[in-house]
Amino acid sequence: MNKQPLRIALFTGLYAPFLTGVSVAVHQRVRWLLQQGHEVFLIHPEINDQYPKNVGDRPMPGLDELLPFPNFCAYAFPTRPLIFYKSLPQPLNYRHWSDTKLLENFQPDIIVVEEAPQMRGFYSLFLQGYGRSIGVEYAQKTGTPIISIFHTDIVAYIQYYLGQQWFNLMRPIIPMLVKQSTEAYDANLFSSREQLHKYELLNCQRGEYLPYQGIDCEKFHPRNIIYNPIPDDHRPTILFVGRITAEKNVMQLIEMFPLIAAEIPDIHLVVIGSGPLDDELRRRASKFKSGITVWGESHGTELLGWFARADIFVNPSATENFCTTNNEALASGTPVVAVVAPSTAEQVFPGHNGFLAKPNNPADFAQKVVTILKNSLLKAEMTAQARPSILQYDWSACTEKFEARLYQLVQASEKLESTKA
Repeated sequence: MNKQPLRIALFTGLYAPFLTGVSVAVHQRVRWLLQQGHEVFLIHPEINDQYPKNVGDRPMPGLDELLPFPNFCAYAFPTRPLIFYKSLPQPLNYRHWSDTKLLENFQPDIIVVEEAPQMRGFYSLFLQGYGRSIGVEYAQKTGTPIISIFHTDIVAYIQYYLGQQWFNLMRPIIPMLVKQSTEAYDANLFSSREQLHKYELLNCQRGEYLPYQGIDCEKFHPRNIIYNPIPDDHRPTILFVGRITAEKNVMQLIEMFPLIAAEIPDIHLVVIGSGPLDDELRRRASKFKSGITVWGESHGTELLGWFARADIFVNPSATENFCTTNNEALASGTPVVAVVAPSTAEQVFPGHNGFLAKPNNPADFAQKVVTILKNSLLKAEMTAQARPSILQYDWSACTEKFEARLYQLVQASEKLESTKA
């Protein structure tokens, strides 16, 4: 296989300082590819004064970490805030900027589009977005291989934001939209077998399972307990880290808390993150006083300390793909209780490194948490097994698989071009 460095154009609708699991993953992937000697052209969303000030002030790893690489270049495409979530971006329409011209100037060996449906406008129900498939015009004109990477369960997100009644009206056209979104790409990569199966039933074209989504298992580690943010607080702690949004089901943490507290009176729930439901979450949590801490955003060693400090990581979201925070908790030696979602059964093994709970069932979720906290032997076994259960998803191993797939696609494209000549 040809191991010459590749020229990779990578489009993403989410990147620092916009805080999501996708943003973090894209940054890690680009940095790794640069470290291997590949030339990467990152096309990412701009940050402008239309967004809340705290968005631009986030201390997230981003361009500053990549600019020293001589084989790196970047372009910030124009954006406006997403209609339903003002802290996240949507690309302006293709009439305002040209993906094709950018690619003509760079002339990549392969094009990667992270979360292609979001770039086109799925997140805004096509009220915003680029308006056509990113990168495809150039790829078809030049024969350049192009792939898309699925991070989130976009169909489930639409269901949450529209509500069941409107979603039912849209349901008949969803397979058509999924087909239209995926048939433009040579491959559509899913890091979860379950999500791939779900989208194949929705008419996904050329879908592939590839465990491209990893975490830095050296960074997330039990030894980070030295960064314990609350060293003088010895209460059993359950932790959530994520965006405070409807699709994350964060309010169910408030519903389950009194059920857990009835069995574990000194339980402490810590919620880390930010989002449009911040005010409602704080209002509802306030009646439990010190029992629930809404911490806000956390970064750096403080966040690493939270993952290692927690007794259990809790995730009530039923819309997860291959959830980054679940993996970060496990790598930190913390058992996970999560609801059954498209990929959680590939991360959480009941009775081994945590438990899976029924979706939208706070009583079942609470009972799973109580079962662990009341059984010190079970908790110790799950803690011991948490980190080993996730090591196969270390970032380097996953990105090596991703790199190998890029080489395969480039090689196949070169062979096709040689047969035409």
